[in-house]
Amino acid sequence: MRNFAINKTAPTLEMPHYWEKCVGSCHAYTALREDYRAQLRKAHEEAGFQYVRFHGLLDDDMSVIFRNRDGELTYNFFNIDAICDFLLSIDMKPFLELGFMPEVLASTGTTCFHYKGNVSKPKDYAQWDTLIEKLAAHLVARYGIDEVRAWYFEVWNEPNLKFFYEGTQDDYFELYEHTARAVKKANASLRVGGPATACNGWIADLIHFCEANAVPLDFISTHHYPTDDPLWESGMALDEAIEKMMQKSAEGTPEKKTYYKRGILTEMVRVAKKEAGSYPLYYTEWNSSAQLPDEVHDLPYSAALVAKTVIDNLGLVKSYSFWTFTDIFEENGQLPGEFHGGFGLQTVHGIAKPTYRVFQLLHMLGSKQLPSIEEQGSVGMLATMQEKELRVLAYNYNVLDQKIETEHVHLTIENQNVSAAEIIYVDETHGNAYAEWNRMGAPEYPDSNQMEVLQQASAIKAMPLQVTKTEDGAAVDFDLVPYAAAYLRIY
Repeated sequence: MRNFAINKTAPTLEMPHYWEKCVGSCHAYTALREDYRAQLRKAHEEAGFQYVRFHGLLDDDMSVIFRNRDGELTYNFFNIDAICDFLLSIDMKPFLELGFMPEVLASTGTTCFHYKGNVSKPKDYAQWDTLIEKLAAHLVARYGIDEVRAWYFEVWNEPNLKFFYEGTQDDYFELYEHTARAVKKANASLRVGGPATACNGWIADLIHFCEANAVPLDFISTHHYPTDDPLWESGMALDEAIEKMMQKSAEGTPEKKTYYKRGILTEMVRVAKKEAGSYPLYYTEWNSSAQLPDEVHDLPYSAALVAKTVIDNLGLVKSYSFWTFTDIFEENGQLPGEFHGGFGLQTVHGIAKPTYRVFQLLHMLGSKQLPSIEEQGSVGMLATMQEKELRVLAYNYNVLDQKIETEHVHLTIENQNVSAAEIIYVDETHGNAYAEWNRMGAPEYPDSNQMEVLQQASAIKAMPLQVTKTEDGAAVDFDLVPYAAAYLRIY
């Protein structure tokens, strides 16, 4: 049994819901789809996400820049406007990743992904600068500076991987400088940052470059996944690992699962936080695994990892953008199957995965944090207050190749009269449509009746929790099966 105690009268701290600041999605063109929009609206309403980030804002499918019949460059921000208009209509904002390279500006024909984002440097920086300045100036003119200064302009995506950028680090710094200066030329108050690297890379290097050359830098952004950890230990180059993983995925034989140290994401964050110094630190990609497809994305395991990681990273980062909110995702083409191990919080048809439900529970936490509660074994929790209610999120998490078992939790609420309590579970039998999908034979194309069953299986609901009176308060008892998360409301 695990014994925890919470004092509802203890001093509290303001607790920004930093994990809600932003969420990721596939390339920008998918944001023109109605099903994408319906799922994003739902994720905003139920999980509280405020911004969305996507690749490919400048890809050719967005028709941002091209040559007309006379051979002159034509600029067209209609599709970008359509996306921004929609986001503002649902009270969200864009986190604008500036990339990839439009074909008419590209120095080579090298592309990435099924949708062929060009990953080369510009052949003419004057033309690139003009595009970025025109785009930023257009957004300010259309939406107003008070609105657009609340947005973020992030330069490129994972330039430390050859898969995403052909150039060297010096080449990226040149691209960053040109882009940042062009954004600021449109309006000096716009926020620009980078390096948007994989594996927490180049943070100190970019800061040194910008400070040495008086280049604008308003925030640091980077990415990580717990599956990055074994790459460092093996000594394998990151580019080599990514190339091998992509090849296996294209062949339909993904890499064998690799596991990692418990809490590795927070270890990485602490290092990145130190390197970032006084600059705000934004993680613009993370998930339980960088491999695609990977069954782990669809399992309660990922939900428990999210609960632990979000709690552990409190106070360390400004934003922690989960990749992604939906399996409407075309990097390797739209993969078949309602559940296919995709990155998304929702399936292609909007069935909520366990990870989605945990973000929903996190959103329901209060805005005041009670003192931190130390983990006991594989069990941890966060206690918050919302007015006079105590709201708690608990988890039972360990990495997949380590021991874990059902834990009984005895939670004492000190110095407070308690009239009632309720609990919501996300685990193997609650909020887990994946298990139901497997029970029905894993249909690749579920019919309408099967979809209704899956929607019901994905639902979560509050159940009453018995309250026991104590001398100075009350207590509740509950069980956490392996890879479970639970939300408690005590009032």
